[in-house]
Amino acid sequence: MELTAVLTPAEEGGYVALNPETGTTTQGETVEEAIVNLTEATALYLSEFPLPAQGHPLVTMFSVPETSR
Repeated sequence: MELTAVLTPAEEGGYVALNPETGTTTQGETVEEAIVNLTEATALYLSEFPLPAQGHPLVTMFSVPETSR
């Protein structure tokens, strides 16, 4: 099963990792560690709350214009 991982830099260092399909969130000092931790957390979640089969998620980016003050 392929799922989405969204990583953002944490204020205290490292990364926060989120899986939007399940809502699982974790962190790690490196991108690799954050993904490993997210994989473990998501697998544990799915063992209790299985997801129905879905297609591949679509992930894209968009820009919001900056407003002048």
